[in-house]
Amino acid sequence: MQRSSKASKAWSALVVLFTASACVTPDPARPAVALPSDVRPIVIAHRGASGYRPEHTIAAYSLAIDMGAHYVEPDLVSTKDSVLVARHENEIGGTTDVAEKFPDRRTTHTIDGRSVTGWFTEDFTLAELKTLRAKERLALRSHAYDGLESIPTLEEILDLVERRSRETGRRIGVYPETKHPSYFRSIGRPLEEPLLAALARRGWTTSSAPVFIQSFEVENLRALHARTDLRLVQLIDVRGGPADAKSAPDVPATYAAMITPAGLASIARYANAVGVEKSLVQPIDAAGMRGTPTSLVADAHGAGLGVHVWTLRSDEAFLPKAYAGDAAAEWRTFASLDVDGIFGDFPDVGVKALAR
Repeated sequence: MQRSSKASKAWSALVVLFTASACVTPDPARPAVALPSDVRPIVIAHRGASGYRPEHTIAAYSLAIDMGAHYVEPDLVSTKDSVLVARHENEIGGTTDVAEKFPDRRTTHTIDGRSVTGWFTEDFTLAELKTLRAKERLALRSHAYDGLESIPTLEEILDLVERRSRETGRRIGVYPETKHPSYFRSIGRPLEEPLLAALARRGWTTSSAPVFIQSFEVENLRALHARTDLRLVQLIDVRGGPADAKSAPDVPATYAAMITPAGLASIARYANAVGVEKSLVQPIDAAGMRGTPTSLVADAHGAGLGVHVWTLRSDEAFLPKAYAGDAAAEWRTFASLDVDGIFGDFPDVGVKALAR
């Protein structure tokens, strides 16, 4: 949804609030946080171990941790009563049994300027959402675990990560994404404040915390930069542009403009890394074969930004022909291109492929 003038003013007020007590001179570029050599590139479990369990469930996150993932990724949306829960989209018709349990709650919302019909988290209380059960989104993957897991809250995910970190004796991180942040702010259910509060309750407030916060939008990352030292990641797709570009004249209209040297230098003023669609680093041609790698990694590193690529999938339907029969080779390819992190649906493949 194009942000209303009211929502745009809210974002502006938020930035003013965040920066009121800070120096008013321009912020310097934020240096990328160095990672220990034994965990670079980091393995980020995309929506948990979503190649094996329904995405964004405690089972998926727990399995990813068992497999050795360094970070688990919860996409965050809000409920009607302003509780953060993990779903890839606020429309949950394809990932839960909501259509069977609440058939009369189907409706249409305008999200980022696009009309979407279905069932939306913001129309349900947490108690109502907890009556639902998750299911596998993709027909090509196993549905053996459908109906077993509820929708987890952010607090439940953070509790899991802390508990499993103690049990395993290794630091496990969280990599939350704020989904449709300007839309949620426009309807009075902002994502950023409750996210920061939940992380702060665990003492996670600095750049050394096992946290990255990511977004496809720009203004919310800028506002977060003014308020927190947690590491921030600007997501960049292969096409389109930030949803908040239409309402904010200084936000680039296209993602293509953001991966130029000038665009990357601008991002480095409020973020620590870019999270990019993998073909922006390693192109794949029409025959499914590797093309010449781009200069994006070198350009981003030159601007002081880390580079995390998404999303590697081992399914035959998604795996480029260049890696047919050897999904681990794709992980090794991106590691050889000096990326700092890799998102994958099958984190065990990545952990094994990158084992030193």
